[in-house]
Amino acid sequence: MHPDMDSLALFVKAAELRNLTRAAEACFITVPAASRRLSLLEHQFKAQLFERHSRGLELTPAGEQLLTHAREVIAKVTLMRAEMNNYASGSHAVIRLLGNTSAMAQFLPHDVSMFQREHLDCRIVIEESWSDEVVRRLRAGEVDVGVVIRTHPLENLHCLPYRSDRLAAVVRDDDALRADKVSFSELIDRDFVALEGGSSLTRLLTASGEQSFNPVTIRVQVRSFEAVCRAVQSGFGVGVLPINAAQGFAIAMGLRVIPLTDEWAAREMIICVRNRPQPDSPLGQLVSHLHSFALAMT
Repeated sequence: MHPDMDSLALFVKAAELRNLTRAAEACFITVPAASRRLSLLEHQFKAQLFERHSRGLELTPAGEQLLTHAREVIAKVTLMRAEMNNYASGSHAVIRLLGNTSAMAQFLPHDVSMFQREHLDCRIVIEESWSDEVVRRLRAGEVDVGVVIRTHPLENLHCLPYRSDRLAAVVRDDDALRADKVSFSELIDRDFVALEGGSSLTRLLTASGEQSFNPVTIRVQVRSFEAVCRAVQSGFGVGVLPINAAQGFAIAMGLRVIPLTDEWAAREMIICVRNRPQPDSPLGQLVSHLHSFALAMT
């Protein structure tokens, strides 16, 4: 007998909360019912998934492994249901697009909406992720098209230019730095507010510091451009963000955006698909539409 989705969802919730009572409440079942479901999972997999202690639940090595698989299964089933709902609503094609954070914060939603208005029979499902995750999921066939920063390895993918951006330092309005432009070397001795380590932007900053034999000091790491600006506003350090994204927060938060002069601060975004799409297919038309923004810049 295979485990059912409700039991897997309960297992994930129990693993995250480390508490059976709260997991049962979150899944709207009684504690005895939740306990029976978890025991049945352990019987089905012939492995102990939790260590039960007075302080709560702790995953065993088998439980840790199942947690990874269970999350993937639930995500794929959720995506399957969403896509089937799209077809049921009358859409003739569904395109799954995964964009990196910089593209999503600056250009991609607007550019895709322009295409969507002209192609009402095509439904585009958009997600945001770090560039390396975009490439991984594209290779795995979980999405149809991705937008990433060029720095990532893109072998065996069909790629076209999309847009470009430039990075800038983000400082408080009362910061002593008054220049119109600044090089990264002039900031290197400061504390930085950065995105999580998985972001291509944070890796770029770290690599730039290593090249100059002066490691970057990251004091705060957050998950969004807005959170970077909030931390800069609160005095935790200087941020480095794409100019267009940072300017959207600067006035309201009392910040200044100062372009970086370094060559690496100019970045190129790339459209990626697994294989060259047919030009007249919905995917081919979307790729051509996004690529047209690069052609307009030449």
